[in-house]
Amino acid sequence: MINDVVARAFSSAGVPVVKESAGLCYTDGKRPDGMTLIPWKAGKPVVWDVTAICTTASSYIDSSTREAGAAAEISATRKTAKYSNLSSQHTFYPIAVETLGPLNEDASLLLSDLVRRISAASGNVREVSFLFQRISVVVQRFNAVLLHNSFVKDDQPA
Repeated sequence: MINDVVARAFSSAGVPVVKESAGLCYTDGKRPDGMTLIPWKAGKPVVWDVTAICTTASSYIDSSTREAGAAAEISATRKTAKYSNLSSQHTFYPIAVETLGPLNEDASLLLSDLVRRISAASGNVREVSFLFQRISVVVQRFNAVLLHNSFVKDDQPA
């Protein structure tokens, strides 16, 4: 769902995108979540891949207790390594969102640039808030589903 929000935001800025484009990584068949069909920055299209990370997972808890957004940065680094063989004809942005809210720095920069372009196209300066609110709502909806599904019903053994 976060990928849908990002793809719609690019479309709102007048930038056509394709989701899960095949053929970008010829050797291993990996498919990033999306790609712009026109150049975004420095004459290159943007390729992105979205991931959601549980801030309190045992693999991230030590880092998360030291710094907000640490789990997102770790995950973004892993995504960047995963797509390191992507052509130099593209600019890759990992978008890592923690379940407790923070985004990785590259995602924040990309999305901030994107909302500036949306604001310029629409004339509405509040677009900055709207995009980040949409992402927050998606994260909270899925947090609610996860929390709801973690409860044991009375008629089921514990």
